[in-house]
Parts: sequence; structure tokens; C-alpha cells
Amino acid sequence: MAQISTGQFIAEVTRKEYITDHFIRVYLYSPEVHLFKNTTVGDNNKIAIPPVGLNEVHFPTIENDEWVYPPKEVAPSIRTYTHRGIDLEKNEVFIDFADHGDGGPASKWAREAEAGAKLGVMMRLDGKELYPEADWYLLAGDATAIPVLSAILETLPETAKGICIIEVHGKEDEQILKTKADIEFKWLHNSQPQTSSEIAEMVKNIDIPETSKFGYVACEFSSVKEIRTYLRKEKHWTSKELYAFSYWKAGKAENESQADRHEEKDSIA
Repeated sequence: MAQISTGQFIAEVTRKEYITDHFIRVYLYSPEVHLFKNTTVGDNNKIAIPPVGLNEVHFPTIENDEWVYPPKEVAPSIRTYTHRGIDLEKNEVFIDFADHGDGGPASKWAREAEAGAKLGVMMRLDGKELYPEADWYLLAGDATAIPVLSAILETLPETAKGICIIEVHGKEDEQILKTKADIEFKWLHNSQPQTSSEIAEMVKNIDIPETSKFGYVACEFSSVKEIRTYLRKEKHWTSKELYAFSYWKAGKAENESQADRHEEKDSIA
């Protein structure tokens, strides 16, 4: 198995903006950003969020082939995020955060971050294929998936067709997502995604064409499980035709649900 080349850097907030009422884009500067010029926009990365009241990032280190974690009082919260873009001229990377209020450390940090606030970022140094070539694409996710779905949409060829289903808080959170492909957009409004979702039901009502296809699904645990089971078991999609992974599980923090989410992903061969 090929070894994944990764790196890390500490960045400082230069500015931020609300893309919609519940979607925050944070711009981060680091002189080391240029080292990640080959990283694929839309790839999953890790961010290290300092504890409240501390503007320093203490990364875990490796000593004698073992991870050594910093003391609890300075240890960052590690969360999975998608960098939305890189500006190599300005040495900036920008990350989009779905604003869930103060319920999670990442959302709380993004809401309160001001210029100069520090964030640790851990990213791949090389590129990654987000999707294979196909005639038709199914893209489905909630607000947490908008960064990666946007990256996919921007790189799809003009010849591609498909459907993109995105669940957001309300009408005010719909975005204009750029693409050259022939994509039908469907927006779902749900102010309580931690309680229920209609994403899976909408996927089940899609008329899937008989052509080469690929699906990218990223949302809450139970919705991903239902969609994966439907496409793999009832519609007989192969594992190569579908990437479906839950970014979060209702009622649990990311670090608490990680084992459940990975186990579910591997449950269908």
C-alpha cells in the first residue's frame, strides 16, 4: 500500500465572510501554504482547534514510532474538514464551515474567530482523485458536504450529466454552485438535521439512467447508511460506482462516532 504524504502548518485568520446565513468562509495565512500546491481542492483534511482562551496550536508528535499527545489543557480538538481553495500568491487557504451554533468546537471557533486567530491544518501533500469518469453523477449531501460537492461540480466536464441534492437550513442558505456540467439541482430545507432528513427519500425517487454512473454521498450517518443500502443492495451499484461516507452522527461528536462511521462504511462489501 502506498504511503500517504502529509504535512501540517499553523495558520492565522486574515478575514472571514458569511457566504449564507449559516455558512462561514474563513481565510487563513501561512508561509507554508505553498508546500501544498499539489493538494486536491475538495480533499478531506484535519484541523486542530485550540481550546477556548488559548491562541496556540499544540500538534501531537511522533516519538519512537508512537503518537505523543499534548496535555489536556492545551490539546486541540481535531476535526475533519474540506479546504475550499488555495491562493498560492497570497499563501492563503480557505475553509468553509457550516454554522451549527456553539454545539461543536469547529463551528464555535469559526463564529468567534477574528484576525490573528490560529488554527492548525493537516493536509495531504499530493493529489487525490475525488471521482472517476462517468456519464452521469449523483451528488448528495447536507451543508457539511457543500465544500467537496462544490469542488466536484467545478471540475466536472461539460459532457457530464447528473443531479445534485443538498440539504440546508432554509431557503436563505441555498448557493449558486458553478459547474460546466448539465446538473439538476434540488435543495432541501431542514432546520433540524440532527432530528431527521429527507435526503435518502429523495435519492430513492431519482430516475437513474442506464449509463455509466458514479455517486458521491456525504451527510449524517443514518442517511448515508440508508442511501448506501438502497444503491448497493436494491439498485446493485458496485463499490466503484459509489463513495458514501458520513461526516457526522446525530447526538455524537466526530471523535465519538468515528468508529461507528468507519464500521458502517465497510459493512457492505
